[in-house]
Amino acid sequence: MKSKRLACLLIYTLSFTSFYAQTATISGIVFDENKNPLSNVNISYSEGGTTTNTNGFYVLNLVADKPFSITFSHLGFKEVVLQNLILNTNESFEFNPILTTSAVQIDEIEVSASGQKIVTAIETISPELVRKIPGANAGVETLLKLLPGVSFNNELSTQYNVRGGNFDENLIYINGVEVYRPFLIRSAQQEGFSFINSNMVSDIDFSAGGFQAKYGDKLSSVLDITYKTPTSFGVQASASLLGASATLETISKNSSLTTITGLRYRNNSLLVNSQQTQSNLSPSFVDAQTFLKYHFNTKINLSFLGNFSRNDYKNEPISRQTNFGTFAEPRALVIAYEGNERNTYQTEFGAFSTNYLPSNNVKLTATASIYHTKENEFSDVIAAYELGNVNTDFESEQFGEIVNPGDAGSQQTRARNLLDILLFNLTHKGSFKKDKKLLEWGIKYAYEDVRDELRETEFLDSAGFFLRPPNPEFINNQPQEPFTGEILPYEQVFAQNFVTTQRTSAFLQFSNSIKWGNADVFYNLGLRAQLWTLKGAFEANTQFIFSPRGQLAIKPSWEKDMLFSFALGSYKQPPFYRELRNLQGVVQPNVETQKSIHFVLGNEYSFTIWNRPFKLTSEAYYKNLTNVNTYTIEDVRLRYRANNDAIAYAYGFDFRLNGSLIPGEESWLSVGYLNTKENQNERGYISRPTDQRFKLGFLFQDYMPTIPNLKLYLNLVYNTGVPGGSPNNEDPYIFQNRLRDYRRADLGISYIFANRNFTHPQGHWLHKFKEFTVGFEIFNLFNNQNSITNTWVRDIETQQQFAVPNFLTSRILNLKVDARF
Repeated sequence: MKSKRLACLLIYTLSFTSFYAQTATISGIVFDENKNPLSNVNISYSEGGTTTNTNGFYVLNLVADKPFSITFSHLGFKEVVLQNLILNTNESFEFNPILTTSAVQIDEIEVSASGQKIVTAIETISPELVRKIPGANAGVETLLKLLPGVSFNNELSTQYNVRGGNFDENLIYINGVEVYRPFLIRSAQQEGFSFINSNMVSDIDFSAGGFQAKYGDKLSSVLDITYKTPTSFGVQASASLLGASATLETISKNSSLTTITGLRYRNNSLLVNSQQTQSNLSPSFVDAQTFLKYHFNTKINLSFLGNFSRNDYKNEPISRQTNFGTFAEPRALVIAYEGNERNTYQTEFGAFSTNYLPSNNVKLTATASIYHTKENEFSDVIAAYELGNVNTDFESEQFGEIVNPGDAGSQQTRARNLLDILLFNLTHKGSFKKDKKLLEWGIKYAYEDVRDELRETEFLDSAGFFLRPPNPEFINNQPQEPFTGEILPYEQVFAQNFVTTQRTSAFLQFSNSIKWGNADVFYNLGLRAQLWTLKGAFEANTQFIFSPRGQLAIKPSWEKDMLFSFALGSYKQPPFYRELRNLQGVVQPNVETQKSIHFVLGNEYSFTIWNRPFKLTSEAYYKNLTNVNTYTIEDVRLRYRANNDAIAYAYGFDFRLNGSLIPGEESWLSVGYLNTKENQNERGYISRPTDQRFKLGFLFQDYMPTIPNLKLYLNLVYNTGVPGGSPNNEDPYIFQNRLRDYRRADLGISYIFANRNFTHPQGHWLHKFKEFTVGFEIFNLFNNQNSITNTWVRDIETQQQFAVPNFLTSRILNLKVDARF
């Protein structure tokens, strides 16, 4: 045991304690050759079994992280054998076999040591792990940021960058329907929820590059979410100091109708009030989501996915003091505020899908979806600031305060922004499978109607005079020579844009697996095409793109379980509305499609130690980008230059070791290296805003050996600093300083009073609970002072600008209760 613990220490740098068994679930419907449900089918494995009900439905509980062979048998039919299935803790795996009268079937699911059941360029993530992981904005995206190649240095945000790409380059699907985020949000503390409700999720697939043609036209990544199809009635509820949520699962008596509905409420005051800006803050976020599915018969089903969300952000800043500089020359910025900001972001989304299975080998799907967002930004804020040295005398009553203030001024900002977007999508997808060959196709029509009004102004003044705009026609020699003309803002954006876009896209791809000597070879070849037309108060712009993609995987018949993969593809991203606006907010209709070529070489090594599964995943990648639309990042706000005047590249290496050192408790270590640069107008290469060189992510789960129901969850993230950006109207080639490194640890400790392995007898107050957990979380455990952007403060007299870091949240304690009935 000591030697095992020493090995664990070497692998994960932390020791683990003793263990006990956890369970997982396999469920589904058993059909005959005519796709009719079969009742009384015997389902057996080495440690037990069950039978199907009158509707052919079954549920079977298995021990997690242990291989099983499951046999489906019925009088008059040949057996179906599911071999070597390994499921993760609390994983729900759906399997719908077809019993025939002709031959024995052995399902050819490829099972890795970690329980992954398919061989693709997709990483599978446990939904149960998503629900457990602590985080200031816990959910799917928090877990993604622990993966190699995925990063973003802001715990309040659900946005993420993948291998040098930005937020707008990520695809997100729920049940095959593409979903969108609000567009005007500029600060992470305004975000609230992710669209994805973690309590409704059953499957999570993620690809950081080299993905298949069936996915859309974006440059960086794919997050593919599947919501649950409930198998029984259930209610889940949770509450914490940050908000509350509830989820209802229902199923009809004949199992033809299933519904899952989630409600969420969140208030970010606890987090935002830990920052350095003191304010009267009232941020509230509400969200309602539902997924309904109705089976007319075994061949046709209809589903509906709906969402309503509203972010109401009210903020009245009061004051701020930020100390920065060096030990030799400490400086401080002190700001007194007047005014307030009121922002609202309201979205509605609905999607109807129909699935038709005319035969065992053919599946046809039709989907219609509509997305509407209405976003308002209203703010009037005056910031009077003072810049000076800091008193470093510990014995002084003025320790930490500004002494010898040398600069003073004020900034007056005003915004009146209105955005109304309506998106409509109509999609058909189909597949045909014969033996090991799979042909998939799809066609999609999208209509986008955008109505946008931008009104933003910024005035800078000092000693009674206003700074003129930094334009060539103005000579900024004040106050020596006062200017008596009209007062103009230092910066202003006045734009009104009404544009419509129509997109018609299609894909076709073919997958197959063959034998090459003793090796198994899997390949996928596909292509995408899109016709894109932009219309507005300008000459229409039409573009056509064509994107071939392919993936290859080889599994040698070696004693060691190795899989080698290679992906090569063309990825092209026609501009969405935000990418069409320049820094002045004006639509540039001639913006062209950004293009990228992905090269991804990977290896998966699955192995077992002490009869427990592990997997080491390694990938090297290179991306060549052309027609690059450069941008700046202000917190989570992207501002494009809308010029396609750059080329860029990104390359790096990603490693991830994950497995169950303790049965049922997955942990992992992620390491990544990234280098991404761009060349604007042949001026030479500089770092892109997402140039996050080194990434380390660590996820750890444990429990006390004497109190196995006391669980610990710890996630650690270390990212090297990204470029800090440049103030508006300044040359990014001059400002290449980096932000400080990002270090963060979030700890969660909970006690399980009831779950599927720990039930209570009838009459006990906990008997009615399927799950009941109480715990606490400590965010930013070591109270690291991280920053996300800089506030650029101008010395009015010398025109020198100082980069003052905007620090993120400090250490916070959160209490949490979870229950399931």
